[in-house]
Amino acid sequence: MQYNAPPPRNNIDTVPFTSAEEAWFWFIDAQDAKASGARIVAGQGLNPRPCETVDILKVLDRLYRNRRLIRDHLLVLRHYGRRKIPPDSYRVKEARAHRLWHEALDIIEEVLVQKGIVERPNAFPSKSWFEHATIMEGY
Repeated sequence: MQYNAPPPRNNIDTVPFTSAEEAWFWFIDAQDAKASGARIVAGQGLNPRPCETVDILKVLDRLYRNRRLIRDHLLVLRHYGRRKIPPDSYRVKEARAHRLWHEALDIIEEVLVQKGIVERPNAFPSKSWFEHATIMEGY
């Protein structure tokens, strides 16, 4: 039996992440899958992403080496990433973690937007914001 590999998809449309938080949870899931023995192939997921996990790892490494992220940032990111939920600002024991989480993701998001991994946040909620506002004006 002969196995034919799928043709290379170099010009595939990728789906950038909407936020650094979404990219982070994807990264943690992919790293956990790799640790469990999964074989990760670029461009083969349901939503082809504009990066691989190693790209995000390199961003983290560079930010840590340039002292923009500290060890506490990375520990909080890892802990809550594995829990698959961000820290809750209303829980007293998670208040510091909540601050560190948002500091770290704000720093990471700057770089990921520059690299095209995360979409640049729009000033308006959507392209049809004017139409939406006009419709809601009568309420």
